[in-house]
Amino acid sequence: MAQPLVKKDDDRDDEVDYSPFLGIEKGAVLQEARVFNDPQLDPRRCSQVITKLLYLLNQGETFTKVEATEVFFAVTKLFQSRDMGLRRMVYVIIKELSPSADEVIIVTSSLMKDMTSKTDMYRANAIRVLCRITDGTLLTQIERYLKQAIVDKNPVVASAALVSGIHLLQTNPEIVKRWSNEVQEAVQSRAALVQFHALALLHQIRQNDRLAVNKLVSSLTRGSVRSPLAQCLLIRYTSQVIRESTNDTQTGDRPFYDFLEGCLRHKAEMVIFEAARAITELNGVTSRELTPAITVLQLFLSSSKPVLRFAAVRTLNKVAMSHPMAVTNCNIDMESLISDQNRSIATLAITTLLKTGNESSVDRLMKQITNFMSDIADEFKIVVVDAIRSLCLKFPLKHRSLMNFLSNILREEGGFEYKKAIVDSIVILIRDIPEAKESGLLHLCEFIEDCEFTYLSTQILHFLGIEGPKTSDPSKYIRYIYNRVHLENATVRAGAVSTLAKFGAMVDGLKPRIFVLLRRCLFDNDDEVRDRATLYLNTLGGDGAVVETDEGVKEFLFGSLDVPLVNLNSLKNYDPSEKAFDINSVPKDVKTQPLAEKKATSKKPTGLGAPPHGPPSTVDAYEKLLSSIPEFASFGKLFKSSAPVELTEAETEYAVNVVKHIFDGHVVFQYNCTNTIPEQLLENVTVIVDASEAEEFAEVASKPLRQLPYDSPGQTFVAFEKPEGVSAVGKFSNMLRFIVKEVDPSTGEAEDDGVEDEYQLEDLELVAADYMLKVGVSNFRNAWESMGVDFERVDEYGLGPRDSLAEAVNAVINLLGMQPCEGTEVVPPNSRSHTCLLSGVYLGNVKVLVRLQFGLDGPKDVAMKLAVRSEDETVSDTIHEIVASG
Repeated sequence: MAQPLVKKDDDRDDEVDYSPFLGIEKGAVLQEARVFNDPQLDPRRCSQVITKLLYLLNQGETFTKVEATEVFFAVTKLFQSRDMGLRRMVYVIIKELSPSADEVIIVTSSLMKDMTSKTDMYRANAIRVLCRITDGTLLTQIERYLKQAIVDKNPVVASAALVSGIHLLQTNPEIVKRWSNEVQEAVQSRAALVQFHALALLHQIRQNDRLAVNKLVSSLTRGSVRSPLAQCLLIRYTSQVIRESTNDTQTGDRPFYDFLEGCLRHKAEMVIFEAARAITELNGVTSRELTPAITVLQLFLSSSKPVLRFAAVRTLNKVAMSHPMAVTNCNIDMESLISDQNRSIATLAITTLLKTGNESSVDRLMKQITNFMSDIADEFKIVVVDAIRSLCLKFPLKHRSLMNFLSNILREEGGFEYKKAIVDSIVILIRDIPEAKESGLLHLCEFIEDCEFTYLSTQILHFLGIEGPKTSDPSKYIRYIYNRVHLENATVRAGAVSTLAKFGAMVDGLKPRIFVLLRRCLFDNDDEVRDRATLYLNTLGGDGAVVETDEGVKEFLFGSLDVPLVNLNSLKNYDPSEKAFDINSVPKDVKTQPLAEKKATSKKPTGLGAPPHGPPSTVDAYEKLLSSIPEFASFGKLFKSSAPVELTEAETEYAVNVVKHIFDGHVVFQYNCTNTIPEQLLENVTVIVDASEAEEFAEVASKPLRQLPYDSPGQTFVAFEKPEGVSAVGKFSNMLRFIVKEVDPSTGEAEDDGVEDEYQLEDLELVAADYMLKVGVSNFRNAWESMGVDFERVDEYGLGPRDSLAEAVNAVINLLGMQPCEGTEVVPPNSRSHTCLLSGVYLGNVKVLVRLQFGLDGPKDVAMKLAVRSEDETVSDTIHEIVASG
């Protein structure tokens, strides 16, 4: 029996509709399919059964081979019926069943008969089905009929043949490409759908021939396309040609721009919008070129059709990222959309206004957004919060009103992700705008009074422990923190104890008070809370002073943990003994992400749980290794160790990569070798390095590897002396030399005699970036101003022709080896200028800040202004020398 299905309807909310498909079973439907074998066919009954079979197939129900074959043969008997409705259902079920090659023969004759029928409906559907189920052999037999169908006077038949051609092009491209003349004739058809399908097929046939596509676009842009759908396709193909054109950065030489601009005056709205969107997405589009597109999009903002309003505001939202000034004329129209019934339109309008608004309009926008926020879902609210954060970073002087707004919405109802987005935004503003620190911390303190999310409470407490002691009056936060000890669950109480202890350790005047509060925590009913209180009391000492006898404990408990938490898995392998666990033995570098994961990683600013990136340090583990080797012990402190550089191809007999260790006056190459041949043992393994192309380097020491068994990595080292404090560069040739001994597979023992052998490795280059540590700064502007102008060096450079501005930015970043700041390594699309901020530490522990300003100078040429500030004028000059020679 059919079950009731509630159907939403604007006019009949309380009415109940019924679905005839709910509760049907495959077995019962297969029994019903026997009706196809009746001598007297009932078209209506047969159509109902086919409908049920199609429903099961589309719901993911699988038919066994036997079941599918039985249904297929039963369906073929329905060709004897003259009922048009039933015939259409037969075509659909045959396509869905996808019969095998031996079954196709049964139905082919009926379909070919229908394809040459005088009934157009039969012809069109027969073409679609035949092209779906036939292979290349049968296709050659019906090719003549398909060509005739493409130029058929009936648009339904012609469209069916063209759409079938689009599908067949994937499996039988050579056959379809022979239809070019007929397809080209169909492009001139007066039927809108035929012209649309013909243009799509013709472009796919020619898509790998750039010259042919150019010719196609050039001929059609002269006005022979009448169909709005085909016109939209032509606009997309034209945009593709413009993008691939070599002269795509100057209006005078930009091909087909006049065609796009002309389409803005088309009578069809879809064509106008497609042309406007295409213009806004042109590479290097100028403000003058944008103006006509922005004008028509502005008209769409006041359209009565929601789809047009949404399309226009979404496009303007994208344009605002790279050309905010071009969109400002639309602000008044977008403000009216804040109250739009469609919340997606309203959200896009708000975020666009936040991107294009000026400092004077911030307060007015905040008043409008306040009423708006209560009417939208959390997912839209998060988008608005991100836009407000960006606006605050753009206008730091408005931090007070924007921070108050974030604080107010933080106390309203909302889910975890929404609240976390707000808290992350406040944290970022506190870090990047010093004036917002105290008010922001107070807002967070007020929030945790009523916070229902344990994770957010603990993260806020952790952040308070880092930033709170640095404020002018740390004592005002103590009450909020201590309240968590009484009013929260055990996890939050433990976090509050740790935060209190950090205040006691870092603020001298608060130590006695913190000591009293921690004493009270000793009576908590949770073990973790009591244990933490006991630990911190013993560390702080009875009088509230931090015990001076154990600086390591103090640093571990109250300092910043610069070890990634994921690397603390090494604790699992720690064997309890009298020797304490050494935190310095934990690697400080995070394992490199695969490329796919890197692309998926968000580029948003870091929030709670993701503090500003410190210097990537793989140095400590290497430093211990190198200092244990007598030949290198006198080289001093290790400055930097590079990532491993592969010197062999994958899956070769011997796998070798090298790590470059940089000292003030020396460079050590650590060759990591692996023997991949089970039947061989390598002895006395060394790397012979030819430094003839590195004149400033002199080899001073080497350490061979005594043995290299199968699949057991080992290291050999070569050290070079260089001028102290100088970033010398050069190329080194490498030859792996060793004695190879055969190993008996049965005993695993090597023969006594061996043969000396060599293996050529790839060349290794030492570049300027090897002398620079990537060290980020949380607030570049403050760091830049505090560095001062004493050792500032500014100059301009021509970088020559580049494929894009982004390529030029990445090239300079890689050349200098510095850390991009504040996400400035990302170049917005269609930008003609860009500013990139870099920071780092140069050889000798000299802090360096770089401001790069890029601009397009001509069609492809990129010009760059380089400003460097550092703690040493020699280093500032060196950075300019690196760029000049690079």
